[in-house]
Amino acid sequence: MDALWSYFWPAFAAGLVIGAIAGSVGFRLPLRRGKDDRADDRDILRAWHRKRRIALSCGFVLALAAAGLWHGPFGAADRFTGRVERAARQALDYYEMTQVTATLQRDPLSRHLVLQGPADDFQHSELVRVFLQLPGVSSVSWSNRRAGLPLLAEGQLAALVGFLLGLMLAYLVELRRRYNAQWTW
Repeated sequence: MDALWSYFWPAFAAGLVIGAIAGSVGFRLPLRRGKDDRADDRDILRAWHRKRRIALSCGFVLALAAAGLWHGPFGAADRFTGRVERAARQALDYYEMTQVTATLQRDPLSRHLVLQGPADDFQHSELVRVFLQLPGVSSVSWSNRRAGLPLLAEGQLAALVGFLLGLMLAYLVELRRRYNAQWTW
């Protein structure tokens, strides 16, 4: 399993589960109890809209927080960085370029690999080409320029995609429940 898959999959899965739970709470429409009073229906719908907004916004915040916890305190960013930099070091050792170092860009941590050390023009271009093929690396350069999204933002985007997919699944389940509720045999 490559470093990229092991970093983004848990954030996506957490967002999916949180989205499914928030959606099942937020989309559940209260069933009518046989009353024909329209004033009560308006109050019930107003309370339902408020409950839906609260459930979906709490789920959104929880999905972002889960991705943040996965990135930092649970150590996924450190494991990702270690795997990518270890693979880069092994490639440099294979090509016998012991004076060149490859590190992921820090402050903020991103998937941009920064190369440093003595190399000629051919080695500059070839090392960039070789390291672009490493799993988890989005860009490679010999300068410490800002490139790409921070890894935390990418993890939160994965969690949000999972959250939206979980919301969609919860909505489909609720539609099925509403459709089946009309049949009273």
